[in-house]
Formats: sequence, structure tokens, C-alpha cells
Amino acid sequence: MISAGDFRNGITIELDNNIFQIIEFQHVKPGKGAAFVRTKLKNIKSGGVVERTFRPTEKCPQARIDRNDMQYLYSDGDLYHFMNMENYEQIALNQESIGDALKFVKENDMVKVCSHNGNVFAVEPPLFVELEITDTEPGFKGDTATGATKPAVVETGATVYVPLFVEQGDVIKIDTRTGDYLSRA
Repeated sequence: MISAGDFRNGITIELDNNIFQIIEFQHVKPGKGAAFVRTKLKNIKSGGVVERTFRPTEKCPQARIDRNDMQYLYSDGDLYHFMNMENYEQIALNQESIGDALKFVKENDMVKVCSHNGNVFAVEPPLFVELEITDTEPGFKGDTATGATKPAVVETGATVYVPLFVEQGDVIKIDTRTGDYLSRA
């Protein structure tokens, strides 16, 4: 159990039969009345964000989230297959539980599979990946004072906006949280 006075960003709690992660919290001490904690909570399973206030003495059970390193093997239709590299157990997840997490992940790459009480609810890709560009228009000379970009398709099929000097066949580094181009590899 964790009291609302001890809330910090990133902590996961169980509330109303759901699991929430604290995105923001603020201890408020008004001139009149009792102090309270104002929070923004993200529902881990649905992704929805709610705002809620707590008394500092209120207690919530802290949720235990398991993050296992697994290798992404392949997809067949709407199922995605992963393997635990320690015991070689394989699991198959559907598109709903994965979402856009594998947009920048190639086969045989390592990901983190997040679960609560054995129920998988999310897949976390690595923070940065290096992918080869399979299709992009050639860069053109001209007005580049504003840092012009062009769309490029990487080997996983995702589209990334890259600077004009990047060519087809180049390997680039991408931030998977935002989908932004970082540099050439």
C-alpha cells in the first residue's frame, strides 16, 4: 500500500479494478481547508488519462508490473510471436495488446513485454533503433534554410521524416517514442 502523500511520477497503482500509472502529481495546500494531492493518471490497459484528487492519507495498493525481455520472432496475420530468451517459452499476442509498438521493430529484435498478474497489456520497443531506408525521393537543392524534410519508408514499412541529404539505402537512427529521425548510423 502506498499513501497519496508518497505519490511520484511513474508509480503504478491499482484503483477501481484498473491499473494506473501516475503521470503528474501535485501536492496542494490551500489557505483554507485540508491539503490534497491532485494527480493525472494513465490507465495502463486502455491508455486513457483521468484526473483525480486524493487526501494525503488515502492509501492505494501498488501494482507490480513485470517487464520481461523477449525476442520478437515473427507475425502471422493478426498474431505476433515472442520468445523468452531465458527459458525459450513462446507467447503469441494479438494486435489489440500491441498497438503501434512494433512500428520500428524488426524480426529478432529484443523488446520488453509488460504484464500484470500474468496478463500482458503492452510491448515496449527499444528506445532507439537503427533501420535502413528502403524508399525515399532524391533530395533537391533549394530553400533549405528552414531545415526541410522529406518522407522516407524504413525497412519495417513505417514512414519517417528525414533531412534532404538522406538517401535510399542509408541506415538511420530513430527515437521510437516520438518516431523522429536522430542521425545517420
